[in-house]
Amino acid sequence: MMIDSACEAFLTGQSVSDGAHDIGHVRRVVALARQIGADMGADLAVVVPAAWLHDCVSVAKDSPDRSKASWLAAEAAVAFLEKLGYPAEHGAAIHHAIVAHSFSLGTPPESLEAQVVQDADRLDAIGAIGIARCFLTGGAMGSAMFHGEDPFATGRALDDKAYAVDHFYLKLLTLKETLHTDAARREAQRRHDFMVAFLDELRGELAG
Repeated sequence: MMIDSACEAFLTGQSVSDGAHDIGHVRRVVALARQIGADMGADLAVVVPAAWLHDCVSVAKDSPDRSKASWLAAEAAVAFLEKLGYPAEHGAAIHHAIVAHSFSLGTPPESLEAQVVQDADRLDAIGAIGIARCFLTGGAMGSAMFHGEDPFATGRALDDKAYAVDHFYLKLLTLKETLHTDAARREAQRRHDFMVAFLDELRGELAG
């Protein structure tokens, strides 16, 4: 499809601040969004370009401007699609879907299409892929894998800037409850259970 090739070509020219938000992440989100959108009857003319371009402006996880990333991406996406000659009637819906996908910004998705894109992005943050991305991001930020004396924060405050495992409890294990679409919720439960099993295995290995 033309929109797929055009968006992918556009993204190859953008800088990426971390490996967890590379072109592989984008392709997975597009595939999930297309599948969920078709299942839910969403307008794929909005869903697909929004999924492709949701991270088209890269802001590092530890940047003070991180919460602005989705707004900056939405602005850049709409400008790119206008130059591409994409139908202008979809511009506002695409802009909103990109803005609303962000966890840190906290903008509620007000359309089915925005819900689909947000759900697809959050699905890619959990399960086996989510575990890999969590530790990849933690390493890039200089975080330890876990606290040496209290890895599961039974007697300390959680701090996912210092310890990657803390990020499961502060964010990743909460994501399945934030999803909107039935199609995404079904897949989220399976991925959530995998993360719980991983943490149980890690706890057992650390206990010896």
